[in-house]
Amino acid sequence: MLRPDPFSLFSLNEKKISCIINPQAANKKWKKRKTLRKYLQENLPGQIIDSHKNKTDTIQTARKLSINNEIIVAAGGDGTIADVMQGIIEANRKKKVLFGIIPLGSGNAFRKSLNIPKNVKKAIKTLSECKTREIDLFEVEGRTACFASIGATAKATQLKIEHKIPGLFGHIWAAKIFFTLPKIEQEIELLDGLDDSGEHFDKKIFNLQVFDCVVGKTNYFGYSWKIAPKAKIDDGYLDITFFETSGLKYLFFFPLIYFGLFQKTQKHFKAKKMILRGSNLPVQYHGEFLGIMDEIKFRVLPRALKIITPVKKK
Repeated sequence: MLRPDPFSLFSLNEKKISCIINPQAANKKWKKRKTLRKYLQENLPGQIIDSHKNKTDTIQTARKLSINNEIIVAAGGDGTIADVMQGIIEANRKKKVLFGIIPLGSGNAFRKSLNIPKNVKKAIKTLSECKTREIDLFEVEGRTACFASIGATAKATQLKIEHKIPGLFGHIWAAKIFFTLPKIEQEIELLDGLDDSGEHFDKKIFNLQVFDCVVGKTNYFGYSWKIAPKAKIDDGYLDITFFETSGLKYLFFFPLIYFGLFQKTQKHFKAKKMILRGSNLPVQYHGEFLGIMDEIKFRVLPRALKIITPVKKK
């Protein structure tokens, strides 16, 4: 539920703000568009940092800035958003710092799930309204995230990154691997959860042959792909969908998967913790390849962050 925050009594000019920009996002959109840079510099008060080097540098910068700032803004794509969130969480400032977003990436799935405008001017207007919402996040192997996957989409992410093909074309090109990827035997352990009928369970352990597993707190992957239609940002649970289909069938039904319809036919659970065990499981979160693992642990982080969101229209 959207709620007013004490920050809304003040203008942005009266608050300590830092904006962390990924200059490489969306094929170097920040560097190429001078009018965009000028507008942001003139309309967003506070410190602007656009010396992004790598993931580690962004996390460390966000952690340091969280100590003395009241608002931290991430300007970039989903990877940059994940890194800045990570820094805020590591600084143990999640209840003290407001998190804002200016989408500069190509996919921008996180902002889509929270109805944050893609247009930079409108996104800055959203920041000035200073209405906040407490949202859940989850932790996957020490990383903070809102969406992740294990299996086919993670393998495609790895392929795209390795060949350095940017944007939507890179994802489409990498999806060719779906034709040859097999399903992987996984042991799934779910703790403190709900099945699709809403019935509570303390623990479930079962095995599945899985082509892809999607874990979310938000509804979308990049490019408005409604991958997790049943996910809720503040319900206190991981949202988990297991795709047991073949790669060929996955591609055939992709239009239905894109709009969140085919998911109704797949196994779906809510849980506060999950452990996946298997052999050579590829993992991605927020479009970033995390690695190949034999065991992956997830746990929900309830009400983990205060984020600036648009005011609901009456």
